[in-house]
Amino acid sequence: MAPLPKKKHSRSRTRRARAHMGKSRVLLVTCPACPAPHNLMKPHHACPKCGFYKDNYYVDTGTVEKKAIDFISK
Repeated sequence: MAPLPKKKHSRSRTRRARAHMGKSRVLLVTCPACPAPHNLMKPHHACPKCGFYKDNYYVDTGTVEKKAIDFISK
């Protein structure tokens, strides 16, 4: 059995401990190859629309859209 707290923590103490759990904004940037926005918080990822990353096309766009449709249908 886990130990229980002896006294109640105040609201300010609880909220101060949870200060780092806040959500951050999603930063969208436009792709240099196409006008589609993609998430800046994912570094080293290809554009989900065209597959462009570092002056090359790495991902087949048909497979990316197909995967997105599969996740929606499940």
